[in-house]
Amino acid sequence: MKLNGSQILIECLKEQGVDTVFGYPGGAILNVYDELYKHSDEIHHVLTSHEQGAAHAADGYARATGRVGVCLATSGPGATNLVTGIATAYMDSVPIVAITANVSNALLGRDSFQEIDIAGVTMPITKHNYIVKDVNRLAEVVRSAFRIAKEGRPGPVLIDITKDATSDLAEYTPLHPYPTAPSDLTIRTRDLEQAAKLIAKSKKPYILVGGGSVIANASAELKELAERLDAPVADTLMGKGAFNGHDPRYTGMLGMHGTKTSNLGVSMCDLLVTCGARFSDRVTGNAKRFARHAKIVQIDVDAAEINKNVIVDASVIGDVKEVLRRLIPMIEKQSHPEWNAFVADMKEKYPLKYPQGPLTGPFIVEQIYKETKGDAVIVTEVGQHQMWAAQYFTYSRPHQLLSSGGLGTMGYGLGAAIGAKVGCPDKTVINIAGDGCFRMNLNELATAARSKVPVIEVVVNNHVLGMVRQWQNLFYGQRYAQTTLTDGVDFVKTAEGLGAEGIRVEKAEDFVPALRWAMQRSGPVVIDCVIDQDDKVFPMVAAGHPIDEVFDQDDLEKKEQ
Repeated sequence: MKLNGSQILIECLKEQGVDTVFGYPGGAILNVYDELYKHSDEIHHVLTSHEQGAAHAADGYARATGRVGVCLATSGPGATNLVTGIATAYMDSVPIVAITANVSNALLGRDSFQEIDIAGVTMPITKHNYIVKDVNRLAEVVRSAFRIAKEGRPGPVLIDITKDATSDLAEYTPLHPYPTAPSDLTIRTRDLEQAAKLIAKSKKPYILVGGGSVIANASAELKELAERLDAPVADTLMGKGAFNGHDPRYTGMLGMHGTKTSNLGVSMCDLLVTCGARFSDRVTGNAKRFARHAKIVQIDVDAAEINKNVIVDASVIGDVKEVLRRLIPMIEKQSHPEWNAFVADMKEKYPLKYPQGPLTGPFIVEQIYKETKGDAVIVTEVGQHQMWAAQYFTYSRPHQLLSSGGLGTMGYGLGAAIGAKVGCPDKTVINIAGDGCFRMNLNELATAARSKVPVIEVVVNNHVLGMVRQWQNLFYGQRYAQTTLTDGVDFVKTAEGLGAEGIRVEKAEDFVPALRWAMQRSGPVVIDCVIDQDDKVFPMVAAGHPIDEVFDQDDLEKKEQ
């Protein structure tokens, strides 16, 4: 049957099971929006306040549901406003499809109004991108984009469509979505055997869980691996929830703000089995001195990650879940009671702790955990509050913590929280933000209010750029250059002005009543939590130092004595 390009696009989205898109209209994409209007009972469109919010919302939807997120923008500035969100998804391997429109074919390359080569702009930050000038290619491109976004290591794909391609006619034939399943073609028996041999020789094994384990939904296999190796388990920020944080083998996050137990344990182990982690500098510290006493086995779906940041002794390329399904039967049950007792003693000796009494970031996160019974979807911005959310909320399942780990995008959280709540309407969704980050995306409160999306925005408000100030305090002679935000902005009034509700909390005893009130509201709520400007995130590893040089407030005080 003959359809125009906009009709073909909508039919292809329906083929892929898309029920929600996030976007902002404009001239070049008007044909698509006109067709969306006719299918509003099948595809729900969330109008964001800014295109960056649409990209982050698609990202949050994808992370929370495990499905492909979709965002739309018009040409020129509409398309370029998606770039930060696309880059965020690319760094964290999030499957989104960004659909933009461009000027008509006859106007391309003429510096036409709102023309931009968005395919060229986004080439380094997408898995693949397309510019569709011929409507006859459109259906094939859309189907390929969804397949590419999902398969292997997931990531963003961009489709740019000229305006005439959205109105021209072409033949359309419905097709079922291309099936995508984890491929096992890259998993080689000899690689598995080499990994199994190293594991068999180990006396002090450790397991590191990264974001690839979340994407692969490999929780059951990770638990079986830990029991088979009789090994403790650490995770990265992106790996939170893949291994149950309540499990006694769990020792906490690894890296710059990881626990002392995980940092010291990985530095002392003789074998590190890494499952879906890319050895980011925030995890390894000084890469040359990372796990220097250990043989390292790296399991990753992306061959490009092997030996990129850390040289490993064995590697298996493939989906973490599929690799572990093959590897675990090749491993005999091990027992390492002395090693596990040593690690357990460190957990007792080096617990996470913070000052009791005043309102603090850790206290706020702990109370969120208790009041939600650990079942909320937690979204974060980037900074101190992000680390406290990683440290003091215990994650028990994948897709429960949504955070910009690779790009470190301030302004990510509120849009992502809206996407997560739309995708998981039965879950409590809370975005934990710093006041600096909240300033970058608070316009999306209007989106949440307009669309009646009941997200809770908890602002950990220290009136400074907290993480940068912490570095200035510790390493820059307390020269607080441009990090103080005491300018009289009232977040409660701002929330009310954007159609949300707001409440301010300044004492620890007032936070839980405020949170309970917020959880009962039917629309978005801001809880403005005022904390001390010099509260710090500990433990900490200085940039460029090995992770076994981890220190906390007690260590600093001893050093000063």
